[in-house]
Amino acid sequence: MDSKVFISRIALPQAAPRGRGFLAAVLVAALAAGSLAGCASPRTSASVYDANSVGREQTVRMGTIETVRMVSIDKGQTGVGTAGGAVVGGIAGSSLGGGKGSVLTAIAGAIAGGIAGQAIEGKGSSQQGVELTVKLDNGDMRVIVQAADESFAPGDRVRLLSGAGGTRVSH
Repeated sequence: MDSKVFISRIALPQAAPRGRGFLAAVLVAALAAGSLAGCASPRTSASVYDANSVGREQTVRMGTIETVRMVSIDKGQTGVGTAGGAVVGGIAGSSLGGGKGSVLTAIAGAIAGGIAGQAIEGKGSSQQGVELTVKLDNGDMRVIVQAADESFAPGDRVRLLSGAGGTRVSH
């Protein structure tokens, strides 16, 4: 059996042509949202190493914390919340009304769902961070922002670890 026919028989019920086209669009949107979910967020913690960093040499510089400032780290949005909300809203909206009204409520539901999904993803895409100003032993000053999962205070002796993944500060 041809895979396209097989998928359409499983995923798309044999409904009216308008229903099949709408469901096909929903399926495409869901697949696109799923592919975006695999996008990686950048590493923000000094305590977390990704698999590519393990075993790689890093340069170590010693210094002293000059200032510590709490910040918010915005990880950005992948679009998954917007796409997922639009799909759910579109499906919910299409069940209301009949005929052309069903199409209009599906569009309105997709827009409202997309806005709600974007807001939900936005709330979950930020974390507490810390901006550290470090005076290196050679006198140079550096500022590094990372997740606030370690506590630092002015006067603390620290290491700056620099490599392919950026620079992190640790005790």
